[in-house]
Parts: sequence; structure tokens; C-alpha cells
Amino acid sequence: MSDSSTVGELGVLRSKRNATRYQILVEIAERQPAVSQREIAEAIGVTAQAVSDYLGDLVEDGHVRKHGRGRYEVTKEGVDWLISQTDDLRSFVEYVSENVIEEVEVDTAIATAAIEEGQRVTLAMQDGVMHATPGDVGSATAVAVTDAEPGQDVGAAEFEGMLDYQPGEVTVLSVPTVQDGGSRALSDDAVESRLADHDRVAAAGVEALVAV
Repeated sequence: MSDSSTVGELGVLRSKRNATRYQILVEIAERQPAVSQREIAEAIGVTAQAVSDYLGDLVEDGHVRKHGRGRYEVTKEGVDWLISQTDDLRSFVEYVSENVIEEVEVDTAIATAAIEEGQRVTLAMQDGVMHATPGDVGSATAVAVTDAEPGQDVGAAEFEGMLDYQPGEVTVLSVPTVQDGGSRALSDDAVESRLADHDRVAAAGVEALVAV
């Protein structure tokens, strides 16, 4: 799984009906052949009548075979459906764990003083960069996950509160690639007039560096 578009393929997550069918099939597979509808209802948080209705649909769809009163068995088709849905869920969980949670659970700040791993820190924005100060006194706090000396980068996690900052303004100039004229395609006056209005300038790419 490479991106979050896979969420759209997960019928179990998109449909409450499919989610309930999935849960009921799991419960039947665990209990078969003697299956108590009331026990299943209590296990998944629905009524016994709802379980009965779903069982009827599962039998009709060929996912469950009924052998008599209170005796059910998941068919090969039902097992195949369970496996396919479980594989999709497993892939989605792996995607979330590896590509989503890991990206947001730890952030980086600049230490304003010596910080020890496990220490609670206060986070604040300074000159557009997040800084971490030892202590739990600000509106936004976190736990340091690395040691750091003053001025070093420090990892922070377990965030609490709201980071207070003042939004700024950024002006972006698009510089053509060298194939399209590069920096020579820009007017010197147009670039210089904009540079004069800003105290900080950054360039990305050779063409942009030459232009400024």
C-alpha cells in the first residue's frame, strides 16, 4: 500500500453493514458449529434480532451454511471474503503505522537550554522555527525524546496544548527553468523590487539562485 487512496478500497471501513458482517463472520468462525446469536450480539454490540437478520443474509449470499437450529458454519466463500478483508485491513494498519503515525508523533525543535530525554518541555515559535525550553509552563508542551545541548535539535512527542504563533507572509517568485529562459527570462526590476520588501530571501534551484 503506497498511499491513503487505499482507504477507498476498504469496504469494511466504508460500510457499517460490511463491518458488522465481518464481525459476525469472525464470531461464527470462532464458535462454530454451535452458535449463540445472543452471545454474538453481546460481543459486537448489536441486538440479537440484528444478528439473526445478518445471518439470513450471510446464508443467502453463500458465506454461511446453516445446519439446523443454532448451528452455523462459515463456507469457503465466507472464509475467502474474511481473508481478503483482513488482508486489506492489515495493509491499511501498516500504512497508518508506518506512513502516518510515525510522521506526526515526533517533531523537531531547537533546544534553548540543556534538555534530557524524557523531560517535559515548553514549545514556542521563534523566528519561524519551533524552540523547546525545559519546563512545563507554556501553552504547548511535549516530552523530549532525545538529549540536546543549547542550540541543538531535539525530538519532541506527546504534545499537549496549542502552539502559539503569529502567522507571517511569504512572497513566492516562480523562476522559469533554463530550457524556458531561466533567470534571463525575468525582469531585473521585477525581482529587485520584491527583494527590497523582504528581509529574508531563500532560493531553490540554480535558476532561482542566479536570479536573486
